[in-house]
Amino acid sequence: MDNTSSICRHTPMHNPCLNCSPRNRSLYPTPDKFPFQASKNQEIIQMEENKGENSCLEQIPSPHEAIFFVLTYLPLYELLVMSQVCRSLRDAIDKDILPWMQLLVDRPLNFRISDDILLKTASKATGRLQVLALMNCVKITDEGLLRVVAQNSCINKLHVPSCTNLSAEGIITAVKFLTQTNPNLNSLRIDGIYGIKKQELKTLQELINPNLKSEPNQSKIFYHKKLPTLLHQETNHSIDVEVCPICDEVRMVFDCPRVCGKKCRGCDICIPRCKECGVCFNGVDELEEAACVDSLCLDCWLKLPKCSFCNKPYCNEHAGLQLRLAGSEGFVCDSCHSNHIL
Repeated sequence: MDNTSSICRHTPMHNPCLNCSPRNRSLYPTPDKFPFQASKNQEIIQMEENKGENSCLEQIPSPHEAIFFVLTYLPLYELLVMSQVCRSLRDAIDKDILPWMQLLVDRPLNFRISDDILLKTASKATGRLQVLALMNCVKITDEGLLRVVAQNSCINKLHVPSCTNLSAEGIITAVKFLTQTNPNLNSLRIDGIYGIKKQELKTLQELINPNLKSEPNQSKIFYHKKLPTLLHQETNHSIDVEVCPICDEVRMVFDCPRVCGKKCRGCDICIPRCKECGVCFNGVDELEEAACVDSLCLDCWLKLPKCSFCNKPYCNEHAGLQLRLAGSEGFVCDSCHSNHIL
């Protein structure tokens, strides 16, 4: 007789239980003959399972109090990543308002965030958002910006540089709402918004600073693209753009950081400047080309590391494009890597 069919799955193969053995199965009562005992056993099993689940919940430790001091310094991307680590960190980040009072959307999230995602993220501040900085967020529209502004009237810094899907009318409407409900709006960054006319710029200036004519702004802005827009507060300019004195267009106007004996005030299109230090080029001999097709002065060109093939440097803004060589401390630019190595 084959005994393999009589092996119990709940016991070792060499020791089947008596109830599962076909020889002795009829000698022992089945649970259906004692329904009260079966229900009692089921209740015991259920209590043990509930006890195990509760013990697991009690074992989840709460985050250390020091984590709340760190959260306010984390960028948005790292906050979102940390909230996916565990349930305790997720609850700590969602319930803390301080990290969400300054919303800075930068790379790599700026090309992914949409109007709905922005509204959901800004709602974590529960109406107490103070800084809204959207860096090159091309999917944000006028409607999405107005929805966020309508729920957060305490915004005192509105930075939307290079948000190409926004219009001048939408920005004016948002600024009007903020200045009517909150007169503390003191910083507006709209560089890269196309189609802004001089009359629209004048309207924005009057909304943010009504006393602009009686108190003219004499501070200077030096060309330095490496400075983050949110931290670019070394000047008293409430709006980052103005009318260029050369081309008469609404753009960012820069001053030359050196005294070169001529008027060097203008936008970066009218006056070519060094990508690193921002000085204007007095002559053609000073202009040097970088591997990222940016213009550098001779002093900055000499200080930067060069490509091993073409002897051209990357500016600090595009230093991440360097391709390292195996077994060497040097690097090659992307163009030389495509033409000579591949």
